[in-house]
Amino acid sequence: MQEQLKIALIQTDLVWENPKKNRKQLKEKIESISKTVDVIILPEMFSTGFTMNAKEVAETMDGKTVAWMKKRALKTNAAIVGSLIISEGETYYNRLLFVEPSGDIQVYDKRHTFTLAGEDKVFTAGSKKLIVEFKGWKICPLVCYDLRFPVWARNIEDYDVLLYVANWPKPRIFAWDSLLKARAIENMCYCIGINRVGLDEAQNEFCGHSATFDVLGNEIIAFKPNREQVGVVTLEKNHINYYRNKLKFLNDKDNFTLLP
Repeated sequence: MQEQLKIALIQTDLVWENPKKNRKQLKEKIESISKTVDVIILPEMFSTGFTMNAKEVAETMDGKTVAWMKKRALKTNAAIVGSLIISEGETYYNRLLFVEPSGDIQVYDKRHTFTLAGEDKVFTAGSKKLIVEFKGWKICPLVCYDLRFPVWARNIEDYDVLLYVANWPKPRIFAWDSLLKARAIENMCYCIGINRVGLDEAQNEFCGHSATFDVLGNEIIAFKPNREQVGVVTLEKNHINYYRNKLKFLNDKDNFTLLP
């Protein structure tokens, strides 16, 4: 088990519905990381931007972008994390992939599809929460709109890290900032949010605000708004253990059952 987990966060603009160009620019950003890291996190729908044109741009699990993630993970010896549009027959998913250097892949299909943009009419919602065990750390990866729903994220698995990949628009960025901090505090975990920047085809503006919060809700890394940026944050297992053992807030959490 590693006492530290080093995570690289990539806050970037995305080229609309162009997986080839997005893979190219993200490859360059990944190669710019000078430190040795354990995990590299990309935004939501990193290969296309947040598009509802799933039929035109969806890939399969045997497609070029998944192969690219496996190649990057092997070359960097770090897990690569991000979501993309995956098709299984005529069904489409906003699917987060956690790709390990070994080539092993764990998947999470976005539970809360974004009804305001009609995502629920195009994509099938997931029903299973994913807890990744990686290098002695338990990581719960979620996607964008999931951030608004604390019951789904509730730390009943004793995970260490909660992470969100997102295309979260500028007009509601205050909610992004506030809810990331809240998820860290209530779950006594590190909470990481990776958001894109730039304009999409529909002129939706994204301003980033990628950040990492510790168990107490202190911001330990914050990206400048409206700028592409790559940063590395070091998470400490001792920090989690110290405050959980001292404060014991998770011992008093409510028991509940999620209904279908």
